Amino acid sequence: MRQFFRMLLLALILMTVALISALTAMHMAIHGREVAIPQLVGMSPLEAERAGAASGLQVVVERQFYSPAIPEGKIMTQMPPPGTKVRRGWSIRVAQSLGPLRVAIPDVTGGSERIAELNILRRGLSLGAIAHVNLPDVSLDRVISQSPPANASGVAAPKISLLVSDGPELLVYVMPNLTGQPLGSAMLALQDAGIKVGKVSVLPPAPVLPAGEPQGAPGAPSAVSEPSAASMIMTQTPAPGQKIMMGSAVNFEVR
Repeated sequence: MRQFFRMLLLALILMTVALISALTAMHMAIHGREVAIPQLVGMSPLEAERAGAASGLQVVVERQFYSPAIPEGKIMTQMPPPGTKVRRGWSIRVAQSLGPLRVAIPDVTGGSERIAELNILRRGLSLGAIAHVNLPDVSLDRVISQSPPANASGVAAPKISLLVSDGPELLVYVMPNLTGQPLGSAMLALQDAGIKVGKVSVLPPAPVLPAGEPQGAPGAPSAVSEPSAASMIMTQTPAPGQKIMMGSAVNFEVR
C-alpha cells in the first residue's frame, strides 16, 4: 500500500513538471518572437530601414511634411512609438521631413476653383480638400477661403484646401393651384416668390350657339384676344402640387 502511494505521488510530480514545462514552452513560443520598436526619429529612411531590419521589422514611409525643426530627409514621426513590444515582421509607419517650407503660399481667393487649382499646382503644391457652401452675396464658383492662408509660415503639409461658393441657395416651392384665378393676381404672387411667368396662351372662347340651334352645330367664330390681368387661368404648367425651383418659369393658358 505504501508503495502504491509513493508511485502515485511520483506520477503527480512528473505531471506537474510536464505541465510547467509545457506552459513555459508556450510562453516562450508566444513572447519569444516579440521585439521592441526602435527609435527611428532623426534617422534617414535608409538608416531607419536598417534599424528596423535588425529587429525583424519593416519601415514604411507613408507621408511627408514640411518642418522647420527636422532636417530634410529625416524621419520626424513614427507609429508605433519607440519601446512598444510587437511581433517580428511588424511594420513601422513613419513620416519624412521635407525641411523648411521654401514655397510661399499663394493667395488663390477671389477667383474660380479651376484657376485656384492651376495656381496651386504651378507652384509645386498640392490641392487638399475642397468644400462648397451656398452664400447669398457671393457668385457661383468663387473661392472665398483657403487653408493655410496666403504667405503662411510653419506650414506642416504642402496642401492647400479651398472653400468655394455655390452661390445663393435655390429655394424649392410646391406649385399652388392657380386655375380659376385672375392672371394679374397670380403673376404678382409668383413674382413675390421669385418665380417667373413664362408663356401665357389665350384659349379661344367657347362657341355660343343661337337659340334653337341643335347641340354640336358650329357657332359663329370668335376672335382670340390678348391676355389681360383679368384673364382667368384655365391650365398651368407645372401642375399643382409639383415642386418648382426659385427662378423657374410657369406657363398658363387663359380665357
